[in-house]
Amino acid sequence: MRPVWRAAALLTVAVGLGVVADSDLNRMERLADARYGPATGDLVARWRDLINETSGMPTADKLARVNRFFNRQVRWRQDVDIWGQNDYWATPLETLGRREGDCEDFSISKYMTLVLAGVPVEQLRITYVKAAMGAPGSGLSQAHMVLAWYESPGAEPLILDNLVSEIRPASRRPDLKPVFGFNTQGLWVGAATRAATNDPGARLSRWRDLLQRMADDGLSPGPLTTE
Repeated sequence: MRPVWRAAALLTVAVGLGVVADSDLNRMERLADARYGPATGDLVARWRDLINETSGMPTADKLARVNRFFNRQVRWRQDVDIWGQNDYWATPLETLGRREGDCEDFSISKYMTLVLAGVPVEQLRITYVKAAMGAPGSGLSQAHMVLAWYESPGAEPLILDNLVSEIRPASRRPDLKPVFGFNTQGLWVGAATRAATNDPGARLSRWRDLLQRMADDGLSPGPLTTE
């Protein structure tokens, strides 16, 4: 059976710092330079240019440009090797500063960048999935996270992934089984995988902590003018 991406129940509303809020990208640039040096300051300036350049583009172009930027600029590495922790959700500044991150960090940075470029929050969900491994039918899987874009709530989403560079509709990613997805507005659990949520309450706690740390870096999860 194909994984269920469309059927979902909204469990929690109004998570975090709000949908539309001001961000201070000047502060983020200053912090990048102070914490990580001029090379990271330059990279954050390029990231800011990306937001400005894509803000007036069609959504498909925004998705492609942002997906490509992070897949090229950031190297995948496990949290334990980067942070000395089994599971750490990095802010975009931390990810760009280290130029490395795991699947959560790719998804979080892409999500925030697209929101800043004007993609409505309700169209984006950071999505926890089970990714199939090994030979077909082996039953082996591993935890993974991707970013899903929904044209409308009932639409089939497009999947932005650090492992597969091409943006594909969910029907062309049969290797992924959605468990739950979230954004600043709530948490959605796929109808076919409700029992495999892996304690979404704990995940939301980590998300709230991340939102606060992003705010400290100058980022808030809502559209803004970057000039």
